[in-house]
Amino acid sequence: MKQITAHDLTTMSEQAAKVQRLRAHRNLHEELSDPVQRLAIAMEPGTYIRPHRHPQTWELLTALRGRFVVLQFNDDGVVTQRTLLGEETKVLEMPASTWHAVLSVDPGGVVFEVKQGPYRALAEEDCMAWAPQEGGEGIAAVMRWYATAKVGDRF
Repeated sequence: MKQITAHDLTTMSEQAAKVQRLRAHRNLHEELSDPVQRLAIAMEPGTYIRPHRHPQTWELLTALRGRFVVLQFNDDGVVTQRTLLGEETKVLEMPASTWHAVLSVDPGGVVFEVKQGPYRALAEEDCMAWAPQEGGEGIAAVMRWYATAKVGDRF
């Protein structure tokens, strides 16, 4: 039996706070080739998730602890949906090829993600061209925008 305890969530958050990416994860799937990928991701405020899509799979997110802004975009980078995951919305499932980004709102936040496998690293064409790469210039401005972006807005 596999489980993630409250202690595990705390440990993951502590680990995330100590690394540059401000993230830590724990896989429930055994191999990256597994047909269903299941993982908890501790995401501290300040971690950057570049807008991206998964053309091969839907993606399901649920907040185990904390709140997360989930922005969805059209192909032109216009916000089509803004969801605050972890308050009224507990589970969010996006269809394959949905452009999206996530902003961690609360320290100690952990999201649980499920999607079809096998794992595929993001290709550059599956990342929004207007958004900087991880570690690039301009990330702080994009993240400030995430915090206030509304449906119809474009960076």
